[in-house]
Amino acid sequence: MSNERRVVITGLGCLTPCGNSPDELWESLLTGRHGFELDNWFPDEPDSRGIVAKVKNFDPTAIFDKKEVRRNDVIVQYAVYCAEQALRDAGTDLKDIDPFRVGCVIGSGIGGLCTTEEELNNYRDKGNKRVSVFTITKMIGNMAAGEVAIRTGFKGSNFCVTTACASGTQSIGEAFRSIKHGYLDAALAGGTEHSDIGFCYAAFNNMKAITRSTDVDRASIPFDAERSGFVLGDGCGILVLEEYEHAKARGAKIYAEICGYGSTCDAYHETSPDPEGKGGAMAMELAVKEAGIDPTEVNYINAHGTSTHMNDSTETMAIKSAFGEHAKNIAINSTKSMTGHLLGAAGGVEALVTAMSIKNGKIHRTLGYKIPDPECDLDYVTEGSRELKITAALSNSLGFGGHNGCLCFKPAGN
Repeated sequence: MSNERRVVITGLGCLTPCGNSPDELWESLLTGRHGFELDNWFPDEPDSRGIVAKVKNFDPTAIFDKKEVRRNDVIVQYAVYCAEQALRDAGTDLKDIDPFRVGCVIGSGIGGLCTTEEELNNYRDKGNKRVSVFTITKMIGNMAAGEVAIRTGFKGSNFCVTTACASGTQSIGEAFRSIKHGYLDAALAGGTEHSDIGFCYAAFNNMKAITRSTDVDRASIPFDAERSGFVLGDGCGILVLEEYEHAKARGAKIYAEICGYGSTCDAYHETSPDPEGKGGAMAMELAVKEAGIDPTEVNYINAHGTSTHMNDSTETMAIKSAFGEHAKNIAINSTKSMTGHLLGAAGGVEALVTAMSIKNGKIHRTLGYKIPDPECDLDYVTEGSRELKITAALSNSLGFGGHNGCLCFKPAGN
């Protein structure tokens, strides 16, 4: 359509177990340095040791005073930090745009779970009057987007996508569409999550979703035959999206263009993907179709790649279904092999990594892979980082509930 506009990525911000900035994360990924450590999942059970992937050395007082720290859940602290980082990277505060034309779409799969646990304990142990007056505003997932808007003054469309592990990707996709179709001129978009509490480890462990490996180098091993579950992590990834002509006019540094978005549902099971991979395949096909490119132009996929048996084999099947014979020509990697699974933040961080891969002409390896699985027989970039001129790329996210999101990127060009 003639009134459709181009959307580019001009700023990046992140907090991850592998680094607290895009440059730190990128260096870790290219050198094959994961962010895993062995720790106690449950503090009152000394023998409950498992692998974790934590954000390290984050100081919220760098952006909040002490009162504000108490009023905001960690997911909000992460989002504000990354939003400010992304705007600095973009070299603009976007104040030259009508504030009602700048949006914030920041997803979270779970919301303020730490606050929920803490205040439920206060209620149970100390009584109703000891429940914090800030409980509701700290626990609701939309407050990350809300607080970012309060601090930036951006008054455009503002909401939280909550689609489990697809939240970050679908947030970016919805922001992309809002700019493409003229509802916004720019947006901050991505995902944020903090799950480093015993309650969360217990919930995922009891459903057998996370690995019980105690070897940090063989814990998150996507597409490997010995994979046994994901490593639970936390973090945040935020992108600055701009309408192309606005970015060009101000001489912005452009990482990549977002040119397509696919969103589907398996409608199959609460936690297991459709064993035929139809929903994931269709999400990829829709993203490529909207991008207006031939499927053979896609030569890189940042996979969901969780290191669970069902996800990795099903995602492989979906890629084959979407691309046919061309699937074997596509370089595929999993950022989760080093960051772990950041749940609702994963898509934001992985979109950031995809954009940096396009900008730098390099892709990172899938770390930890040793033993081939006949069900996973594509090119997973297992030997080391690789130079690659990316013609078009996808970033996949697949969430509990059957939610599938796929973003299509390409170099911005002219």
